This record gives sequence, structure tokens and C-alpha cells, in this order.
Amino acid sequence: MDVQRFDAKKLSLLAAIMGSFVVGLDSTVVNVALPSISNDLGGGLAGQQWVSNAYLLALGSLILIGGSLGDVLGERRVFAIGVGGFGLVSVVCALAPSIEVLIAGRALQGVFGALLTPSALAVIVSAFPPGERSAAIGSWTAWSGISTVIGPLAGGYLVDATSWRWIFAINVPFVLATLMVVAVAVPKRERARRHQPIDFLGAVLCALGLAGPVFALIRQPELGWTAPGVVVPAVAGIALLAAFLFWEARAPHPMLPLGLFRRRNFTVGNIETFAMYGGLGITFFFLVLYLQQVAGYDALQAGLATLPTTLVMFALSKRAGRLADKLGPRWFMGFGPIVAAAGLALLSRLGATIDYWTDVLPGLIVFSLGLSATVAPLTATVLADADESNAGIASGVNNAIARVAGLLAIAALGAVVAASFASSIDRELSGRRLSPAAQHAVTEAKRRTLAKADVSRVPPAERPLVAKAVEDASVHAFHLGMGLSAALVALGGLLGLVGIVNPRRTVRSEDCAGGQLAGQPADAAREPELPVLSLASRHTGSVPSAP
Repeated sequence: MDVQRFDAKKLSLLAAIMGSFVVGLDSTVVNVALPSISNDLGGGLAGQQWVSNAYLLALGSLILIGGSLGDVLGERRVFAIGVGGFGLVSVVCALAPSIEVLIAGRALQGVFGALLTPSALAVIVSAFPPGERSAAIGSWTAWSGISTVIGPLAGGYLVDATSWRWIFAINVPFVLATLMVVAVAVPKRERARRHQPIDFLGAVLCALGLAGPVFALIRQPELGWTAPGVVVPAVAGIALLAAFLFWEARAPHPMLPLGLFRRRNFTVGNIETFAMYGGLGITFFFLVLYLQQVAGYDALQAGLATLPTTLVMFALSKRAGRLADKLGPRWFMGFGPIVAAAGLALLSRLGATIDYWTDVLPGLIVFSLGLSATVAPLTATVLADADESNAGIASGVNNAIARVAGLLAIAALGAVVAASFASSIDRELSGRRLSPAAQHAVTEAKRRTLAKADVSRVPPAERPLVAKAVEDASVHAFHLGMGLSAALVALGGLLGLVGIVNPRRTVRSEDCAGGQLAGQPADAAREPELPVLSLASRHTGSVPSAP
């Protein structure tokens, strides 16, 4: 096959999209199949939870290591290993004879997903010059997002028409096609640090350090904040992360060069990522919950309700990325989140009775426009402020921050919303003497958060009172959740406006007399370094500094 007949850049982008698509499809399709898996393999509720959580735990714990290995061994090699391993383990999951084997397979999928995800972005960085990366990342974002729509629909069809095992087996042809594209299109790159050994101690400290908080956040909704099963792994993980940073500042060949955080756009972009994805996690968690448990939507209707967000991002993400390449990312990363926050403010007006077209859709459209303007420029800016030899670890850092932000926001702010829900009920029913049946209905409602009370067994005289108290509390708690989400997203926008500096552009040869100045700086130099973590740069000569 004559590879020169193909556009290698576009095929590299296709490979990154296909690999990420498989991971996104698998992570969403599994949730639809959990009841069928439980009926077939057993395991009960705990088994269902760990089919999902084993994947999340492995992915969240190892994604930084996956990014680092891409920089050391080459993003093409690590991406191919991630894709191939994910496909192989998908076969194991499809043939799993027991719930234990399936959970182990899901954990291994998380391991290979941690190799694949940051390497996919590193492949894009390697294939596209800086002036084209935002548009390429916009395409990657748009197509990867489509998997979240296809996943539940395809999964529901496969489970109903055939078997849950096909939701894993269907990955295999996608994986084989992706590996073929990688083989013919993604260029090989020499190891950035051929003689540098892998930082094994840093990898172990990082994996265990991230595993602790991720595990704690996964278990928190079930156990509560004060349970030993939450407190112990959280504290141990934080201590190990501190040890990881201490070691990385002194290691001769660190997996995470702390000097990256001295670069302004890298640091500010990751802080904005934390705020943005924390807000996004709250938004979709509570919106889907509210539509089902208060507004009366079924699961399919609630899932389809958020479809406009995916469609708008699919249509606009590449265009926003291309404009950010031309105009600079600052305004997109600043005003995009503010527009998205305005959309969330519109959603915070929802009542218990909802008309989708007039109440939900306008807010979602405004929110989606702001999100589309933000995501591709944000990701591209974080990666652009790292050297190409550090693109994998830069992507790993950004991915890890986004995932932990979502988990942390749902756990921490979810507890705030739940407390508000319970206190609102108590406040409205204060001074009322309720029958045991009414008290039981109120207690059950408090356990669910954002719910309508089951008053079927409540004495008729008390039904309107209990139902109204729970409904009003649900609306109030939802408004609080959307308000907190809007505040976090808007904070991300303010950080972008204040902290992001547009990178310098280069003068095109056609704009220069005789082309002598082509490729030379046209305006400001690379973003200035921040005066943070300077201790790290004094302890190791391998930490890169901004030119």
C-alpha cells in the first residue's frame, strides 16, 4: 500500500478518534447491560458496581503512567499497545464465565485505556503542527463525544436482541481497523529519551497515590465521608501523592517533570480544567437524575434530553478549534465557559413540571455553545505549552485532573445538595405531627435526593403535605446544584480571561520580503513561566524550562 497517497495527518487523526471512540463506547454501553450481566453471572448490586468501578479505578490510577510511557517509548507504540490490549481484554470480558473474571477483565480494560487515552492526544500533537492542533483536537472531541450517544442505544439493542456479551465482542473489529490505520499512517518517532530509564518508583507512588482518592470517591456515596473505607484510602493516597511529588522533584529522570507547572498556560489551563469538569460532572449527574426522579422522564427520555449537547459539540468543536488556532485561545477559554454558565443558569429555573422545548432545550443550547467554544482550545492550549517530548504526560495530567474533578465534585457538592434537600424537607414540615407512614415516606425520600415521595401508603389527609414538601425540596436542591455548577464553570472562564496568554504566532513566508523572516516570532514569546515549583528545577537537570 502506497502510504504517500494518503494524508498521513488525517489518518493519524482517524486512528486517534477510532481508539478513543472504542473506549468511550465501551464505558457507556456497559451501564445499560448491568442488569442483564447480574442476571446471568450473579454478584448482586456489589458485582454490578464493581463492573463499572474496576474500570474507573484502574483508569484513574494509571493514566499519568500511560502518558509518561508514551513520552519515553513513543506515542505510536504505546497507543498501539493500548488499543490492541483493550481489544484482547474485550474478548476476555465477552467470554467471562463468572462475575469475578468480568470484573478482572474490566480492570485490565482500565489499564489499557490508561495507555490509550493520553497517547491518542499525543499522536495528534505529533502529527499536526501547532497552528492546526486545535482544529484537530476539536474533531477528536466531536467524534469521541458521539460514542456517548451511540453507546446506550447500541448497547440496549444488543442486550435485547442478542446477549450482553456482544457489547464487548463488538469492540474487536473497531480495534483491528484502528491497528491497521496505525500501521500505515501514524509515523514512528525515536524515543525522546532513549537512554533514560523508566521512573518505576515514581510510577508506583503515582498509581497508589491516585488509586486512594479515586477509590474513596467511588465508595463515598455508599459509605459516607467518615467511614474508614473512605477516610483511610483518601488519607493514604494523599500522603503517597505528596511522596510522589517529593520524589519527582529529586529524581534524576522523573516521569512527571515538575517544571511543566512553571509554564503559565499549562498550569492555568489545568486549573481551568478542574473547575470546568467539576461543573460538568455536577451538571449531567443532577440533570439526568432530576429529569427521571422529579420530572417523570424514563431512562431513555432522560438520555435523549442531553443529545443536543453532543450534536452541537459535534457541529462546532472543530470550527472553534480552527478559530482558536487563528485568533488565540484566550477569548475562547474565557468567554466560552461564561456562556456555558449562562446556559446552566437558565436550567436552574426548572420547576417540578417541565416542558422540554421551552424549559430544558434553550438552556442546553446556550450551555452547549459555550462548551463547544471551550473544550478544544482548552485541551490544545495545555498540550501546546508542553514540549512534544512531554505531550503524553501533559495529556495524562489533563485527563487525570478532568476525571478526578468530576468524581470529587459529584461526591463533595453532591453531599451539599443532599444536605440541602433534607434540611428543606425538615424546614417545611417543622412543627407538623406526622403519622408513622408519613415519616417513613419522608425518610425514604431523603435517601434518594431529588425525588418525589411515594405517598401511596400515607393517610390521604397527609399526602398533599408530604408530596409538596419533598417536591419543593427537590426543586430547591436542584437549583442549588445547578447554581454551584454554573459558579464552577464561570470560575473556569474567569481563570481563562485572567491567566491565559495567547501564544506567539509565526509570520507566513508570503507576508515576508523574500521569505527571510518566515517562521520567526511575530509577537510575544512563549507564555512566561510561573514562579512555582522552582525548587524542582534546582534539584534535577532533566526538568525542562520554558525557552
